[in-house]
Amino acid sequence: KMAEKQEEPSNAQNGEPDNAEESEGKKKKVKREDLPPFEIVTGERLPAIFFKFQFRNVEYSSGRNKTFLCYVVETQGKEPVTCRGYLEDEHAAAHAEMAFFNTILPTCQAGARHDVTWYVSSSPCVTCAERICEALRKNKGLRLTIMVGRLFMWEEPEMQAALRSMKEAGCKLRIMKPQDFEYVWKNFVEQEEGEEAKSFVPWEDIQENFLYYEEKLAEIL
Repeated sequence: KMAEKQEEPSNAQNGEPDNAEESEGKKKKVKREDLPPFEIVTGERLPAIFFKFQFRNVEYSSGRNKTFLCYVVETQGKEPVTCRGYLEDEHAAAHAEMAFFNTILPTCQAGARHDVTWYVSSSPCVTCAERICEALRKNKGLRLTIMVGRLFMWEEPEMQAALRSMKEAGCKLRIMKPQDFEYVWKNFVEQEEGEEAKSFVPWEDIQENFLYYEEKLAEIL
């Protein structure tokens, strides 16, 4: 049984800057004003404090009410191109998964094959799952693998059906292993300027929680 921990996030962990993070907050606010028409934060690397809280693979996700989506798109055109970045939703309108299809994928070469990998803090909601299925059915050149930290509301029959429909549409669903969290840390998390890159420090129960979710996903699919 997984550790049943209720954590109350600090403001910074929940996506609101603490005083120490004020300058970061100001930067983000400027970015947000530039973004049409829904509030989605985009970038190349996310703050370490967000990663450590939002990606943590606990069972009870108290306060983790956003989706952080890190993506790698490999376009197999005349000249293969790889692009990467992250999306963070504000739940004001579109979720991060929707934003990927609305804002990131259209910038990729039309008609080419796209191998897309997402590393997301939690699995998609029912509405986003439907959008994923629709995108895969429409775009035969799209290959999507979703690596998830936690399963979102996995006990709900509607959610289980949505996960199965994604698999049937050709989406590969995987639970993030400790090595995957380390990959995200190295490739998508900001390191402090002037400091040597800090190595990833696994949290307690990371392996146990991975095995727990892997078993649940296997049962659902």
